[in-house]
Amino acid sequence: MSRIVYVNGEFLPEEEAKISVFDRGFLFADGVYEVSSVLRGKMVDNEGHLQRLARSLGELKMDAPCSNQEIEDIQYEVIRRNELEEGMLYLQVTRGAPADRDFAFPKDTRPSLVMFTQKKSILDSPAAKKGIAVVTLPDIRWRRRDIKTVGLLAQSLAKQAALEAGADDAWMVEEGFITEGSSNNAFIVTQDGKLVTRGVSSDILHGITRKAVLALAERDGIEIVERPFTPEEAYEAAEAFSTSASSFVMPVIKIDDRVMSNAAPGPVANRLRELYLEMALKEVSQ
Repeated sequence: MSRIVYVNGEFLPEEEAKISVFDRGFLFADGVYEVSSVLRGKMVDNEGHLQRLARSLGELKMDAPCSNQEIEDIQYEVIRRNELEEGMLYLQVTRGAPADRDFAFPKDTRPSLVMFTQKKSILDSPAAKKGIAVVTLPDIRWRRRDIKTVGLLAQSLAKQAALEAGADDAWMVEEGFITEGSSNNAFIVTQDGKLVTRGVSSDILHGITRKAVLALAERDGIEIVERPFTPEEAYEAAEAFSTSASSFVMPVIKIDDRVMSNAAPGPVANRLRELYLEMALKEVSQ
């Protein structure tokens, strides 16, 4: 059966879905997006994603296509129509499709809203069981990384460079410090057990999963330090991991040529992944 996608008020087979060539998301990357994980047919922490969506729209002076409740109703209808039990729900809002191409913001143009689902094994993730390798690369992105825009070319280049280097992902470096991964937030655990991650600012995306994991870590008695850290500090760390909506807590077992935690997921990463899964499953069971 063809996947059903949502485009501006219509639920359509993916091969029939169309968007205008004048849509500003296509022409200018003038759009924002969110990805919510789905477990047992329900979204995890979706309220946080919708709040961040509203913030991104506000930062770009872009109108919302409809209310948050209407968006969530559409999300669940897309999930239902695709019979998705586990995976992701992608949502994208652009400034819309004016009559012609112009750099200036158009007036009286209705925002475009697109959604689709992707199946993915999240609970039983092979990558999380064995850990992943990352390489460090220069961060060439724009300076408003706190806005979750669809302008992802720099992240795509970083991801591809990592794959070509035989790694799984990239951690990006700016002015000597790691900012974040290509599509995730970066963490290390120091040799004395402190959990270190960069504080939220315009330098990184304000991760919804990052926020939840930090709350779980604090509740579990782990000392948290929010500050930048260097690649060299990461090489000497006891553990490393990343967080994102599509992978939850992902252990990192190699950074560049340095092997971490005996080439296996460390106890802190495993513990936080376990706590997050417990929280997520409890949320979707209610």
